Amino acid sequence: MSCAAYLDGNATPKSMSRAKQWTDEVENLYRFQQAGYRDELEYKQVKQVDLIDRWPETGFVKKLQRRDNTFYYYNRKRECEDREKPSVGRKAAPSQLWNIDQFTE
Repeated sequence: MSCAAYLDGNATPKSMSRAKQWTDEVENLYRFQQAGYRDELEYKQVKQVDLIDRWPETGFVKKLQRRDNTFYYYNRKRECEDREKPSVGRKAAPSQLWNIDQFTE
């Protein structure tokens, strides 16, 4: 399975890794998962949107619409506290490469 298939939405994640340190990417994954989505790709597919509202200063997600059509609004600053890092998971297709310094299986 190629990365292109994953990006087209035709792939099913085959593994999961958990965050072991906070990064901007972990912060945004936390926000998507709090709203009920695996990641940005799933959100865009479900909601059929191209752009996601982000804070210009940080690039963090600003607003997400849940599946029940209510909205989550997020602050400019970090919301994923250290105690919540292990709950942030990243699901990956087998061919997808990850930075193993940020995540661990």
